[in-house]
Amino acid sequence: MQDIARRAGVTKAAVSFALNGRPGVSEPTRRRVLAIAHELGWQPSSAARALSDGRAGSFGLVVDRPARTLGLEPFFMQLISGIQAELVRDATPLLLTMAEDQAAEIALHRGWWARRVVDGVFLVDLRVDDARVPVLAELGMPAVVIGAPLGTGGLPAVWSDDDAAVVTAVRHLAGLGHRRLGRVSGPGRLRHTAIRTAAFERVTAELGLAGTTIEGDYSGGTGAAATRALLGAPRRPTALLYDNDVMAVSGLTAAQGLGLAVPGDVSIVAWDDSALCGLVHPSLTALSRDIAAYGAHAARRLRQAAGGGPVADLQDKAPSLTLRGSTGPVPRRVAGTGERRGRAPE
Repeated sequence: MQDIARRAGVTKAAVSFALNGRPGVSEPTRRRVLAIAHELGWQPSSAARALSDGRAGSFGLVVDRPARTLGLEPFFMQLISGIQAELVRDATPLLLTMAEDQAAEIALHRGWWARRVVDGVFLVDLRVDDARVPVLAELGMPAVVIGAPLGTGGLPAVWSDDDAAVVTAVRHLAGLGHRRLGRVSGPGRLRHTAIRTAAFERVTAELGLAGTTIEGDYSGGTGAAATRALLGAPRRPTALLYDNDVMAVSGLTAAQGLGLAVPGDVSIVAWDDSALCGLVHPSLTALSRDIAAYGAHAARRLRQAAGGGPVADLQDKAPSLTLRGSTGPVPRRVAGTGERRGRAPE
């Protein structure tokens, strides 16, 4: 600051005002100070800033999914890219880490806030009974939930309508003549899984369809195992809906391994369209949304919350169905005679 003040011909106090965006200096002086600071390669000290105004200048995201599933799932990579694209606008870093369970995540949040490591956090994978919400309220820690505004304890949420997306997918399959549907869900403890399951059960009942859900964990292994279980039933489903793209791709391979044609014998719909859905044959019909934009919305709201301003929930666009080669009319032999093709799983 002394070097900048000397070069600019102003006091150190004026430099402080200019660098921190505070009133007290003219706009020409502010621009001159910032230009000299840039020329000298000056960077703000987060430690010094935290001491002076209590701000860390960074945000945090803790994920307590297994590393093997997180590393493979495009959803989180797209979400993080959207968050980063927004935060880079004011050079705010994102502190990303993983926890083995929710208790470990809560301990991280407490430690971060006590040491002012972050100014706020993103909450993902909200649970039906989420222990993080009351803790953050107790701490007074700014946070934004990425998920439905249910059980959020007043925390702002950025979300899309999972219920409406399920209805869209099921009605599409029913319109193709499918009467027996299978679904491979995410973990049942998650709030968005509960919303999707309730919607699936409701809409299949309303349309007079038979619907069966098997719980998975978003990994390819559980997607394949659940697919074999569903397609090994005496009256197997003629269409399958998966809660993410990784399980859907594995389900496609499993179905083909049983000697079933897609979509000739069974139709497949994936959740959260990604490049994976277009790299397989046939390419997968999928529920699509702009996940990167979703992350950017959340980042803007967390910035507002950390600044002390009021922040409202934001409902993003509901996922739309992108039609590809994995869905087609119900097989005639199944619709007319109940005959099934393919070998039984071993």
